[in-house]
Amino acid sequence: MKIVLLDAQTLGDDLDLSPIRELGDLTIYQTTSSNETLERITDADIVITNKVVIDAKMMDASPNLKLICISATGMNNVDLAYAELKNIYVKNVAGYSTKSVVQHTFSMALYLLEKMGYYSQVAGNGEWSHSKLFTDVSKPFFEISGKKWGIIGLGAIGREVAGIATAFGAEVSYYSTSGKNIKNAYPQMTLDRLLQSCDIISIHAPLNDDTYYLLNENNLHELKNGSILLNLGRGGIINETDLAFEMNRREIYVGLDVLEKEPIDMNNPLFKVKNKDQLLITPHIAWTSKEARVKLLDGVANNIKSFIKQ
Repeated sequence: MKIVLLDAQTLGDDLDLSPIRELGDLTIYQTTSSNETLERITDADIVITNKVVIDAKMMDASPNLKLICISATGMNNVDLAYAELKNIYVKNVAGYSTKSVVQHTFSMALYLLEKMGYYSQVAGNGEWSHSKLFTDVSKPFFEISGKKWGIIGLGAIGREVAGIATAFGAEVSYYSTSGKNIKNAYPQMTLDRLLQSCDIISIHAPLNDDTYYLLNENNLHELKNGSILLNLGRGGIINETDLAFEMNRREIYVGLDVLEKEPIDMNNPLFKVKNKDQLLITPHIAWTSKEARVKLLDGVANNIKSFIKQ
């Protein structure tokens, strides 16, 4: 079997790829642009991709292609309908990053909640050294305990976030983006009510017709002053132009691990947010703990093994 890995760099250079190498003749590309893809997969039996797009034209030009392994959960980079028509199997890996994303959710929440950016600067720039006090309470922070935590998208990740937030002492509620997820241990709210009542809101939903620009100029104004909004779902759920405007208008705190265009465009309006302490952006890393990436690689290897055994 000729196996082609198109974007190894997304897995990190600290992983041992031998579980894949043992399964066939492996060719590794660190990155692959759209105009390089076709040439690289033409003779492949198996293609591994994270974000590289595999469309109908590429499948037609790859007569040996039998299996596409997506080294991710999302499958929107492959034309699934055409793959089925061509009898090409497509396999993803689900659930590998849940713990990692949940941990990053609370890392972002605590960073913003406890004003870590400000206090790190005060301690690091000598300002605290010149103070007459042993402490600094100039930027009050608050506890999660007793706060209302709203979750948009109560799937596997959302449920784990809910459990930990509850352990912190928060009162959890949720909004179902599909309207179908109604049997849970937590109270369900309308989106407007969630935005109006919650102190911390975290997004763990997929991007689809129901969630595109779910948060925009028509409802972002409903967020409570001083509240925290976190997006660890998908970029495009929040209209970033509207969000930047709202952040410059008043005090809300925002943590984003996903953006509509990645990597972030230098013209993104979020760069114009005046108070930098209100905003924390991380470069789509919530899923990337070492443990999660090892699970992901194992999942890809298992998908290939299962296919070979058929």
